[in-house]
Amino acid sequence: MLSKYKLNQLYFKDTQFANLMTRRIFNILLIANPYDAFMLEDDGRIDEKIFNEYTSLSLRYPPRFSQVSTEEEAFAQLESMPFDLVLCMPSTGDNDSFDIGRQIKEKYEHIPIVILTPFSHGITKRISNEDLSAFEYVFCWLGNTDLLVSIIKLIEDKMNLEHDVQEVGVQLILLVEDGVRFYSSILPNLYKFVLKQSQEFSTEALNAHQRTLRMRGRPKIVLARTYQEASEIYHKYQNNILGVITDVRFPKVERGEKDGLAGIKLCAEIRKDNPFIPLIIQSSESENSLYAAKYGASFIDKNSKKMDVDLRRIVSDNFGFGDFIFRNPETGEEIARVRNLKELQNILFAVPAESFLYHISRNHVSRWLYSRAMFPIAEFLRPITWNSLQDVDAHRKIIFEAIVKYRKMKNQGVVAVFKRDRFDRYSNFARIGDGSLGGKGRGLAFIDNMVKQYPEFDEFENASVAIPKTVVLCTDVFDEFMESNNLYQIGLSEVDDDTILRYFLKAKLPDRLVEDFFTFFDVVKSPIAIRSSSLLEDSHYQPFAGIYSTYMIPYLDDKYEMLRMLSDAIKGVYASVYFRDSKAYMQATSNVIDQEKMAVILQEVVGNQYGDHYYPSMSGVARSLNYYPIGDEKAEEGTVNLALGLGKYIVDGGMTLRFSPYHPHQVLQTSELDIALKETQTRFYALDLKNVGEEFSIDDGFNLLKLHVKEAENDGSLHYIASTYDPHDQVIRDGLYPGGRKVITFANILQHDVFPLARILQLVLKNSEQEMRRPVEIEFAASLSRDKDRAGTFYLLQIRPIVDSKEMLDEDLAQVPDASVVLRSDNSLGHGVMNDICDIVYVKTDNYSASNNQAIAWEIEKINQQFLADGKNYILVGPGRWGSSDSWLGIPVKWPHISAARVIVEAGLTNYRVDPSQGTHFFQNLTSFGVGYFTINAFINDGVYNQEFLNAQPAVEETKFLRHVRFEHPVVVKMDGKKKLGVVLLPKDDAR
Repeated sequence: MLSKYKLNQLYFKDTQFANLMTRRIFNILLIANPYDAFMLEDDGRIDEKIFNEYTSLSLRYPPRFSQVSTEEEAFAQLESMPFDLVLCMPSTGDNDSFDIGRQIKEKYEHIPIVILTPFSHGITKRISNEDLSAFEYVFCWLGNTDLLVSIIKLIEDKMNLEHDVQEVGVQLILLVEDGVRFYSSILPNLYKFVLKQSQEFSTEALNAHQRTLRMRGRPKIVLARTYQEASEIYHKYQNNILGVITDVRFPKVERGEKDGLAGIKLCAEIRKDNPFIPLIIQSSESENSLYAAKYGASFIDKNSKKMDVDLRRIVSDNFGFGDFIFRNPETGEEIARVRNLKELQNILFAVPAESFLYHISRNHVSRWLYSRAMFPIAEFLRPITWNSLQDVDAHRKIIFEAIVKYRKMKNQGVVAVFKRDRFDRYSNFARIGDGSLGGKGRGLAFIDNMVKQYPEFDEFENASVAIPKTVVLCTDVFDEFMESNNLYQIGLSEVDDDTILRYFLKAKLPDRLVEDFFTFFDVVKSPIAIRSSSLLEDSHYQPFAGIYSTYMIPYLDDKYEMLRMLSDAIKGVYASVYFRDSKAYMQATSNVIDQEKMAVILQEVVGNQYGDHYYPSMSGVARSLNYYPIGDEKAEEGTVNLALGLGKYIVDGGMTLRFSPYHPHQVLQTSELDIALKETQTRFYALDLKNVGEEFSIDDGFNLLKLHVKEAENDGSLHYIASTYDPHDQVIRDGLYPGGRKVITFANILQHDVFPLARILQLVLKNSEQEMRRPVEIEFAASLSRDKDRAGTFYLLQIRPIVDSKEMLDEDLAQVPDASVVLRSDNSLGHGVMNDICDIVYVKTDNYSASNNQAIAWEIEKINQQFLADGKNYILVGPGRWGSSDSWLGIPVKWPHISAARVIVEAGLTNYRVDPSQGTHFFQNLTSFGVGYFTINAFINDGVYNQEFLNAQPAVEETKFLRHVRFEHPVVVKMDGKKKLGVVLLPKDDAR
């Protein structure tokens, strides 16, 4: 009956409220003599009244009125601008607005014309003799601006009815009444009620923009004045009618005689067709109440003083408005009341079966959902009636699952405003504050929306794709924190990082956040990552990757202790804006620090708990451009670096597993035994759940543990991730076997597709690149289920553009002779031409030892500062892997310490051969700044490093480990990113 497929269909069909109510009335021409116009305005301005009416009902776009009093004026106005509606007020004077109206209709037949008559006996009589075929409606003016709103809305509803019903199944209320006097007072009453109700239900929306759009999904009101018209409307839209309100005495056909029982006949016809649709009979003849009882209709006496109140109450109770009330079918007493979807979901299984049955068999639930503009779920539930299912519990389950699906779908891809009573496990992304989300925040909101738009993400058997639960503290919270605690002075001063952090930790966050944070803890129930999301970070052309702090805190049952940790972490991220490295970085990128504002992302940490450790099964960085293609990989197929544990390991340049998502079976590192044993991950990062951050430190990794892979084996987290080395047979076997060293190969995932990682990454990279219209880099993590069911969730953590310099090279660099280059790399990263560099700084290779790498890093930092101060750039050459956190692998510089270098060269020595590293923040910064990265192993004829030439030049400066050479003419750098070739040409006067 209820296939998974059908529920999935429901998932994708979100309501495009923006496509509803597209035809509007913007300009109204009012034809009335000055006196009537004045009476109409009641010496106040109509525009202003309508504007106030509109704003009090949260309606947008109030129309503008233009008032004329003669035929000439009317035609002059109509020629000068387009009108959507003409209102004629017939007066007792010579100017006959009926005639004017008819003449306008002849010339402008598309414009609806409405007669608005002051209520008097004479005029009523006169109307009965007029030919009214040119006019849409005749209304009776009772001195109330509400009526104008109703006229406008009635005509807009009529214009949009057919389209909106077909588009999403918008509902309508059918009012059958031919008495001008009566419908002129009933309509304002009904509209006011419906608009107020739609304001209420729009609270299901997740932010202000959505709320305004949702109001477009409100039920429409349709007025029929004859039996024939009412019957046609009913049969055309019978599946979309919330209820019918009918008079008793009205004509069968237009301009026909009145039929004293027309309304009763209409009820009989409708009841034959639908036993449950709510009917209301209004009549000034009280004996008609007997008919009402016969057809299960409510009765309203038109002579009653409280007719308005009665009508509102009955519409509210029966047409699905207001709260949903579960009643006892025997006594009619209230059993439970729900105000919104979340409450309905919570109470579904607790409602007694007989009450539940009473409501579903009468379609009450779907009617309530329709009236609240929740079309996908109402549409889905309506055909599932008691007759089709005959099982109360199955019914509860279906409604429950449909609500869950619907709420997940509504929350996805939307930046909701954080509301304590609404944030729950189906919420995805919310913001606190009205400022900017910052770079990462925007990226996350963007990915969340992308996952929603592409149905393929939902089609993996054993994997779901999502973003972690996220709440963003917008930049205005940062401003408030900085100002209320007077922190700018200390932040912008020259004191050291520790002092800045101490000041920030002492400061106070706004009190109102406390309850919000508690709600977030209750929902997430897992460790929380506190990430920076600054305005400048990840802005398209100057990524600030890895410059600011990201803290993680464990989940504790003691929410006050957790609150303390969270507050400290947020202040720590705020403080990192003013740390020394950030300031150096700002200078390097010519940004002004006081333009930097920080949003903070609070996000559940992806992973599983193993004793006191917490970490994901894998985390990684994927890029849609691969400047290091190996074998039959193509540059545009992208590349992925994958590791066990937290992503900090990759960011710090640890040993990761690199593969192309289109060739997951070809992994270079696991292709040969000795490489696999030497070049795979041996350590990983996990969050230490015992460390509750008593001493918050400027090192954001103070509570992360760098563990040996053996620990993961003890945790039992290596299923499908590790292979086992068998020393006897000298082979590595995919999977876990007792004894033998465990090697992190992800073999079962990449080779045997236990979890569809490669396919998900292909989709993610393809769709993100398409949506961003440029190459992208993505950070992700995945947690596999602890059970052996191979299921898991793939989480997208961040997306940012890879900035590529578009300077195209039309020459073939392979043709440049070796004799004219200082450096040549056949494995370079970067693209473009630089012709303004005169300096080269290189690490001396005589007596080089890796044990001096830390000292070399300090010397380079000093020289780099000098270049920054002079506003110049240089080429940096040295052995090993730049920026490695392991000083035995290379010189452990951080990005700010070499930020003035435009080309960085890894030059291998005979005993110190380098494989190019890629995928760290270090590399993200290289590519964003268009920095070239050359790998040269000249001793095996892999490239050229003409060190004799450099040694022969006079040094501007020479230290224990470094030599700095400057030329009179620039050395020209050329890089071809697609072919991975790079050259640095000899300066002009030295070219031989």
